[in-house]
Amino acid sequence: MKLTLNKFYVKDIQFADESSYKDGVLYICKRELAEYLMEDSNIAAVDFDIARPGESVRIIPIKDVIQPRYKQSGTGQIFPGYVGSVETVGNGETNVLETCCVATSGQIVAFQEGIIDMSGPGADFNSFSKMNILVPLITPVPDLHKHVHEATVRIAGLKTAAYMAKQTLNLEPDETETFEHESILEMGVKYPNLPKVAYVDMVQCQGLMHDTYVYGLNVKGILSTMIDPLEILDGAIVSGNCAAPGHKNATIHHENNPIVLDLLRRHGKDICFVGVLLSNESAMLNEKKRAAYYTSNLSELLGVDGVIVSEEGGGNPETDLMLNCKFHEHKGIKTVLVTDEYCGRDGSSQGLADVTPEADAVVTNGNGNQFVTLPKMDKVIGNQENVRIITGGNSESINADGTVSVEIAAIMGSCCEMGYEHMMTKLRSVSYTHLTLPTKRIV
Repeated sequence: MKLTLNKFYVKDIQFADESSYKDGVLYICKRELAEYLMEDSNIAAVDFDIARPGESVRIIPIKDVIQPRYKQSGTGQIFPGYVGSVETVGNGETNVLETCCVATSGQIVAFQEGIIDMSGPGADFNSFSKMNILVPLITPVPDLHKHVHEATVRIAGLKTAAYMAKQTLNLEPDETETFEHESILEMGVKYPNLPKVAYVDMVQCQGLMHDTYVYGLNVKGILSTMIDPLEILDGAIVSGNCAAPGHKNATIHHENNPIVLDLLRRHGKDICFVGVLLSNESAMLNEKKRAAYYTSNLSELLGVDGVIVSEEGGGNPETDLMLNCKFHEHKGIKTVLVTDEYCGRDGSSQGLADVTPEADAVVTNGNGNQFVTLPKMDKVIGNQENVRIITGGNSESINADGTVSVEIAAIMGSCCEMGYEHMMTKLRSVSYTHLTLPTKRIV
């Protein structure tokens, strides 16, 4: 497969009478976009706002963050199963809006939604504060069930992102990057002497609004499966996950999975990147074991020398993480784990809910219990009162002077377990020949 990303660097977003993209500025017609989203009868009203880097702006609550993309050529369409049909993606050309994202907001769906600050100390904990953000504010029809509410907001965000990127069709990009990924048989012929590496992408599929979708299919209940990394870059995986905002993998994280990108960029040079294995994170122990056993069996069938395993969420998913580690190591497959920690505000508590002796190569992406006070903002998009009920906040989080005190678990993507943010040990430190690296804790 071959995929070219046509990158357009967005300098600003502005509302206008007609939607277009010109000289780095994305112009959005609110009326036209609202009519498009309100084709969904579950939406009672929709409005839009814009947040820009450095502004005294807070967005809360945030359900998902999505990077705008749209297929310029090739089969399928971005976010297959939602915006397009379920045709295979991962080929042709895809237009990408860089330094730009969609953050869905409005009425709170569940307590596990997050905050983005565009300035101040909170802005240091995620990359979204450096982006121009379009915020759809979704008001559902009355008495909508929370699971339907989540799906309504999720799909509205995906449609908004596709609509935005569609404005760049047939325009000259600022930059392009092309990825190629061969069949497994071709790899064996082309790179016989390179260490074979697979990436085990653990995805939430626990129900209870902890779900992930591949080609529009909820992966809850499926056996572990293989997917081409180029399909992931082309929007095949979508977040429906209301796990704690600090360490949930939003859709933008899947689109820009840094482990996938790093392995693709090194493929054929010092490693042979065999592919991606999706491993379920169930809430039931037998299902955790089944997923880990089957994932390690797939790795063995592929003949890989090592795997990198990333977690999503925390608590009981750490059992999935450790089972994947144990079963791979027992088959002689070297394993590197990527996670975050919840080790108390002083960093002295046990960081993971489960451990195994085989887990001797671990990358951490921060401590979700780290406490921070966020300054009062001139503007709040959404409803700041929700900080009292979201993960990382509490009933006393809003202080008398207007500041907000939370654990960084409340900040969207702060401890992303794919290594998307700055609180990480870069995977470039990994020696893929031996797949070993020192354990590092960041608090």
